[in-house]
Amino acid sequence: MMIDYQVRLTTFPDTKTKEAVSENNDGSYTIFIETSLSKEAQQKAFMHAMKHIFGNDFEKIDINEIENQAHL
Repeated sequence: MMIDYQVRLTTFPDTKTKEAVSENNDGSYTIFIETSLSKEAQQKAFMHAMKHIFGNDFEKIDINEIENQAHL
């Protein structure tokens, strides 16, 4: 399965947010990762975001289920 994505480093206003994923109109994804994280933490945030993408989480409704599955 091929997934088109881009990664952007950003500063989130909420200090607890490490990453976010946006599904784009063309079916690609943009992964936003907190710039203040260490390289290791950025890699973990990236892998967490990819779990959401590969898990088809954008088609699910229950946020608790989504996060529980992403942390397995």
